Amino acid sequence: MLFAFLFALMGAEAQKAPEVPRLVVNVVIDQLRTDYMEAFSPLYGDKGFHRLMGQGRVYSQAEYPFANPDRASAVACLMTGATPYENGIVGERWLDRSTLLTVGCVDDDEQTGYYTTDKVSPVNLGVSTITDELKVSTEGKALIYAVAPERDAAIFMGGHAANGAFWMDDETGFWCSTSYYGGYPSWLTYYNKSSHAAQRIDQIVWNPSDDFVGEFNYFVSGGTKKPFRHPFKGDRRFRQFKASALMNEEVNDFVSHCLQNTLMGVDAVTDFLSVSYYAGNYDHKTVAECPMELQDTYVRLDAQLGRLIDMVEQKVGRERVLFVVTGTGYSDTEQTDADLSRYRIPSGDFYISRAQWLLNTYLSAVYGQGQYVEACLGNQFYFDLKLIENKGLNLGEMLERSADFLIQLSGVRDVYTSQRLAQGAWTPGIRSLRNAYNPKCSGDILVQVAPGWRLVNEQTHERIPQRDSYMGFPLYLYGLDIKAEVIKTPVSVEHIAPTLAQCMRIRAPNGCSASPLTGIR
Repeated sequence: MLFAFLFALMGAEAQKAPEVPRLVVNVVIDQLRTDYMEAFSPLYGDKGFHRLMGQGRVYSQAEYPFANPDRASAVACLMTGATPYENGIVGERWLDRSTLLTVGCVDDDEQTGYYTTDKVSPVNLGVSTITDELKVSTEGKALIYAVAPERDAAIFMGGHAANGAFWMDDETGFWCSTSYYGGYPSWLTYYNKSSHAAQRIDQIVWNPSDDFVGEFNYFVSGGTKKPFRHPFKGDRRFRQFKASALMNEEVNDFVSHCLQNTLMGVDAVTDFLSVSYYAGNYDHKTVAECPMELQDTYVRLDAQLGRLIDMVEQKVGRERVLFVVTGTGYSDTEQTDADLSRYRIPSGDFYISRAQWLLNTYLSAVYGQGQYVEACLGNQFYFDLKLIENKGLNLGEMLERSADFLIQLSGVRDVYTSQRLAQGAWTPGIRSLRNAYNPKCSGDILVQVAPGWRLVNEQTHERIPQRDSYMGFPLYLYGLDIKAEVIKTPVSVEHIAPTLAQCMRIRAPNGCSASPLTGIR
């Protein structure tokens, strides 16, 4: 009996639970694309993407489980493991039905900005994040920081319980935060008084990082381009800087200062650092306008990614840190003004405000005079629900009539009512749209514009091209004792949060129903 007990004890010692990381580094690269990342690989060094691809666990085809992600909805999904239907973040902005005004996803008038006039918080995020659960599980001991160029990414990466979330202000270039997370650290005040971008923006010029960028030409249109030169001047100088390759170096400078002035990764309690980089084109221009700039962006991104890995490993050690690197699943570099009709490709402009007027005219003829559709935003119509109720009308019937009317308009591929999305057949297409919908902030009717057409809003001056082309982006897990392997099977981003939770031995976020990824250790 004694021998059996000792044998069992020895077996338990031999099968210790995997080590938990001292630091998790979550890297979200805005607009990262697999095709561009692979195309520019001859220009990379050894410490960035090549290191991740050679030594990490690579999921080559990551995807989001909902339609039309943007930066805010993507980051919210990644951190919560839940879709907009559950977490409440359908995009960077939506319409407030009570005021008919557009609101930002992190707007919160109850807060005060530090080094910014922005008043923001994660108040609209309706479920917990992976960082929230880490804070709860460690009884508040875990250190959690988020650093991003933009405020929505910083806030959602930080979650409800972070020690701090920081972004660059559009107007002043200062690194700023919100009173929601408590006081402003003294080391941040020092940083804003030092010689970072805000202090020297007038002297900063973006040129190609080396001669190879100008000589290498991936894009087939236009031939070799002249070397570019972009100074940052005028009222939009910080917005332009944030939408350039140089912003990633500024992010890393700030992250380095954060690592030096905090105790992240130095004790047995797991800490969490989230970092966001930019991989879009210069000032959100198209590839046709700035092809060389996009190539240089990926070259510089590769270098800064390697720099981040080196400085974290130097402080914490590779065997004690876990990196997760992925993208936001969208791109704004597509050509928007190309005349497709010149090539006899079906195309056109669908004017959403005109469609709203036509729909109101039709509904008034059927149900009597009334402004039944109050507003439109993006591709969604918002109905006056109070008016419909006061008139004793059947909302479901009205929505179906509206859908039947709108489907006849040129450029409309399909029309979805809120009731169809909530109750409809579970085809993959409808499931993706339903996951992107939220009853509290989405419209009552969603118009799907046909591929090749542009959604045009004359009031907001938006021109949104419709493309259903697949845009791939990768997911990397690196460090700790992660097995190096390449997995080509598509994987959904909602699995990242429960996977990190399993690695840290904590609960998954409370809105997450996805399972952890298997076979990683």
